[in-house]
Amino acid sequence: MGERVEIFEVGPRDGLQNEKRAIPVAEKVALVDCLSGAGFSRIECASFVSPKWVPQMAGSAEVLAGIARAPGVRYAALTPNMRGFQDAVAARASEVAVFAAASEGFSKANINATIEESIARFVPIMEAAREIGMPVRGYISCVTDCPYDGAVAPGKVAEVAERLFDMGCYEISLGDTIGQATPESITAMLQAVSGVVPADRLAGHYHDTAGRALANIDASLAQGVRVFDAAVGGLGGCPYAPGAAGNVATEAVQAHLARSGYDTGLDAAVIARAADMARAMRRGEGS
Repeated sequence: MGERVEIFEVGPRDGLQNEKRAIPVAEKVALVDCLSGAGFSRIECASFVSPKWVPQMAGSAEVLAGIARAPGVRYAALTPNMRGFQDAVAARASEVAVFAAASEGFSKANINATIEESIARFVPIMEAAREIGMPVRGYISCVTDCPYDGAVAPGKVAEVAERLFDMGCYEISLGDTIGQATPESITAMLQAVSGVVPADRLAGHYHDTAGRALANIDASLAQGVRVFDAAVGGLGGCPYAPGAAGNVATEAVQAHLARSGYDTGLDAAVIARAADMARAMRRGEGS
């Protein structure tokens, strides 16, 4: 049995948020229920952002109400503000996530706020989460390249990561939002970030736009990262990142890690089934 590497499944949230067809709650529930049998510890399946901005996530509370919760699986929800946090708690999310960017251009386009303003919004969320023992994960977008500002300095990513970690985020997920990172830029970024946040509290969230996600995962493994976000069927993208293709596919990451001698604890047959469901949802064929 090789060293353990965790895949954090983000398909039901990050993967579906950009789909043009309004996907029914029942299909999302079926996908999460399938994934729950694959061996994941964490599945992100809801986002309590304004449906005005991300219409696909409008049924998040219904998804969390409808899923068959498997023992030992945490069901995560994205919460951009206090209203979203309260909705996630009411819907019985197991954990929540807050999100910031490492570039000002993306922060303004994505949430209409500076990085500093976005972090200030998280203070009441972190306090409320601490009071009820709710785990909070932190996301950082554009950790190497930004569609508006170009190359992002590793030191800037480290600065935002340190702020989120010091606020109480138990893990920081580092997003190559437009999929333009290289093993070299990922290595430089991780060396800067791991100077302020331990490598075992970092996760890689790499899009495969340029076909380098698996190479970037290898570079991250070499820097001590052991958690990677992935979306079954390669679903996803970002509504505010022009040209961003899907997240790296869970099935590709699982197979790659297995070939490299790592143990993900996942059932490849169940993941293949979920990937078929995800692709059918994208084609509009339902579950």
